[in-house]
Amino acid sequence: MSAEAEHITQESEAQESEHFEHEISLAPETIFNVAGFSVTNSLLNSWMTVIILIICAVVLFKKIKQVPKGMQNVFEMIIEAAFGVMDSVTGSREKSTKFFPLVFTLFIFILINNWLGILPGVGSIGYVAMHEGHGVFVPFLRGATADLNTTLSLALLAVIGSNLLGFITVGVWKYFNKFISLKELISIPRKVLKDPSVLIVNPIKFFVGLIEIISEIAKVASLSFRLFGNVFAGEVLLASIAVIFAWILPVPFMFLEILVGLIQALIFSMLTLVYLSVATTAEEHG
Repeated sequence: MSAEAEHITQESEAQESEHFEHEISLAPETIFNVAGFSVTNSLLNSWMTVIILIICAVVLFKKIKQVPKGMQNVFEMIIEAAFGVMDSVTGSREKSTKFFPLVFTLFIFILINNWLGILPGVGSIGYVAMHEGHGVFVPFLRGATADLNTTLSLALLAVIGSNLLGFITVGVWKYFNKFISLKELISIPRKVLKDPSVLIVNPIKFFVGLIEIISEIAKVASLSFRLFGNVFAGEVLLASIAVIFAWILPVPFMFLEILVGLIQALIFSMLTLVYLSVATTAEEHG
């Protein structure tokens, strides 16, 4: 290729990069790869959240005193309020204490991710990548909870964790029969002479147990899609408003998204607490 042709090609590419598309994508964009592992902009946002939590934990740990003051007072008030809310669900401070690390960690992690997603620069600072002959804007950061992969992972953690805790607390056999009620089928020969209705009732109970498996799958879908849908819709709304009018108009919507982020984090963590509480209650599996 001649120098003149090469110069024309470079100018053409430069012009294409100036006129790029800013697409709102459901899937997160890959920023770079490490040993074949794709690091997306939503994953980077999750790492930022983890770093923030670690820094806060280290700073608070170093400043903990027997007689609280300042920020320690504030955090102790927040934790005490969290325990009060959890007690109203579990009905037991012992259970609340057991579930607190998982439930409160989920709440804080989701809340910070929700709020990071609406910070200035998140979703608006990035680079232009060439895709199918035209430039596409790729942001360096994207709200992690606006990525279905993240919310699905959190939902799986909550549901699988509650079931594992149920197996440990209630007992493997008793909890297993919640889903596949073998004891109802086994008891038919023993009870059929005294009560012939077991020929109808017990198979129904067995199939009701199978429905519980579908219920657990539905929990995963419900938790993940609710959080993802609300956060992603909020980001699309803010982006659309910013395109229409970039000054002042988006501010009320940003405050609205701050409130939505708090509510969604609270809903996710409270539902997780409910699942944990029900799974570890022996009466529910009698």
